[in-house]
Amino acid sequence: MPAEIVNLRQARKRRQRADKERAAEENRQRHGRTKAERQRQDVESDRAERDLDGHRRDREPE
Repeated sequence: MPAEIVNLRQARKRRQRADKERAAEENRQRHGRTKAERQRQDVESDRAERDLDGHRRDREPE
């Protein structure tokens, strides 16, 4: 039975890519927010800004 031939350079690069992806996933979980959370915050801040502008009083010119 012949052994599988492995290109060590490609294997090393593949392992490094997997390690980087694993670290990136950990950072996303630790520090990031989901897309839905960002969108919800944007909607809430827009609503708050509109409400604040709606209660604003215009100054009369002197």
